[in-house]
Amino acid sequence: MSIEPGAASRPKGLPRNVWVVTATSFLTDISSEMIFHLLPLFLANVLSVRTVVIGLIEGLAETTGSLLKLVSGWLSDRMGRRKELAVAGYGLSALAKPVLAIAGSWPAVLLVRWAERVGKGIRTAPRDALVADSIAESQRGLAFGLHRAGDTAGALLGTLAAMLVIWLTQGSALTLARETFRIVVLLSIIPAALAVLVLALGAHDVPVASAGEAPRLTWRGLDRRFRLFLLAVVIFTLGNSADAFVLLRAQERGLSPLGVMGMVASMNLVYAVVAGPAGALSDRIGRRRLIIFGWGLYALIYLGFAVAQVGWQVWMLFAIYGAYYGATEGVARAFVADLVPAEQRGSAYGLYHTVMGLSALPASLLAGLAWQGIGAWQGFGPAAPFILGAGLAAMAVTVFALARR
Repeated sequence: MSIEPGAASRPKGLPRNVWVVTATSFLTDISSEMIFHLLPLFLANVLSVRTVVIGLIEGLAETTGSLLKLVSGWLSDRMGRRKELAVAGYGLSALAKPVLAIAGSWPAVLLVRWAERVGKGIRTAPRDALVADSIAESQRGLAFGLHRAGDTAGALLGTLAAMLVIWLTQGSALTLARETFRIVVLLSIIPAALAVLVLALGAHDVPVASAGEAPRLTWRGLDRRFRLFLLAVVIFTLGNSADAFVLLRAQERGLSPLGVMGMVASMNLVYAVVAGPAGALSDRIGRRRLIIFGWGLYALIYLGFAVAQVGWQVWMLFAIYGAYYGATEGVARAFVADLVPAEQRGSAYGLYHTVMGLSALPASLLAGLAWQGIGAWQGFGPAAPFILGAGLAAMAVTVFALARR
């Protein structure tokens, strides 16, 4: 197993790469969360876009980015270097975001969102592989948990910054103003640029044994446990529509844009608190148990979104939603590294993220159609996407639990 030089000799300390990648994600999420939780409100309140179009934008952006994760992951294995691709991906995302300040139509928003997700697609698999390469297996869950905690702490700070701008510019108005969104976008440029600099100057590649050889990544060549895990991930993700629908549900139940961002902040706080301990716990009790717990919790929360009557109930459920994220996001990434050899790590992470991304498009489209329909058909109403998500999450838990047998 390739790990950062010196990491094995200091089991109680984490290598520099882990801290640098965590800091990069911290800064990036300050920038991203200032913008992207307001984006569905911008589309609905300012541009008067229907939910099916919002679902299309989110689905296409995630799917395009995820297809690139497979390519960039494979390429990082082929090159034996992760850092260059990660820096390029963060740089492209940082360049795309400011254009939202002048976007005046949903196709323009789609283009910017697509370009930002392309950057994410380029960086994610090499970055995750860089973390896995840099740490011993006994601390893998802790490293990914710390990374997710740092990522989410940035999301919390970014959300609070956006809330401050909203409060100063429009107070507790029930809809988002165009000028408020523009100010938030312009301020988000600063942490996005800093994130690229931190990664470019602070991280270093860890040698990969098979560098220079094109890794074979066939379905039959994958570990059977990894294939079954991917199957469960597909089922789960088909019901895991974009969080944009939760934010729209909160506004539909009576929360103002300021209240929606407060709800997001509370979720990120819980996520940040849970992610690190959950990752460390997975090193002791195993990843599978925490993933099953998190998916089961997700199913219950989505049922709650379906029956919520007022905005504060959606707020409380979304705060608990942070525990689902904390128990699964970093743990699942560590689980991938457990199931594949080091020389296939970048490709495996690319495949994992691609599978989720390809499932995200139909998931968000189905959610948008179920809510408001299309054309003359008015859909099944605001509760429908969440009932669908809860059912598919329960199915994924069943498949994943039975797969061990």
